[in-house]
Amino acid sequence: MRIVPYYAAVLALLFLYLSYRVIEGRRTNKVSLGGGGIPALERVVRVHANFAEYAPFALVLLGMAELRGVPGWALHALGAALVLGRASHAYGVSRTPEMFRFRIGGMMLTFFVLAAAAVALLLT
Repeated sequence: MRIVPYYAAVLALLFLYLSYRVIEGRRTNKVSLGGGGIPALERVVRVHANFAEYAPFALVLLGMAELRGVPGWALHALGAALVLGRASHAYGVSRTPEMFRFRIGGMMLTFFVLAAAAVALLLT
């Protein structure tokens, strides 16, 4: 694999940043698990968790698509859409008040990547 690992690396860096925000929020608020009922901390915990719920599965699908010979241009388009979608969602949900256009746009891009990669796998 030559393409998908680059997107995995970028997403890993974003995941580390989101992880840092959770750790810092818990340290600041002296919370060892969860969000402690603190709305701002609950928000960063959910942003991190949502990322962890979607990004790995999408990367697995993209990796399998690359192994199956899906064209490089398509993998780059889907990888870039995944990065943009996950960053947009994290940004939108992290704001108070929430910026729904970023949240919704981010989820739409993420769902598009999941669906397109799944269809590509079924057709290759």
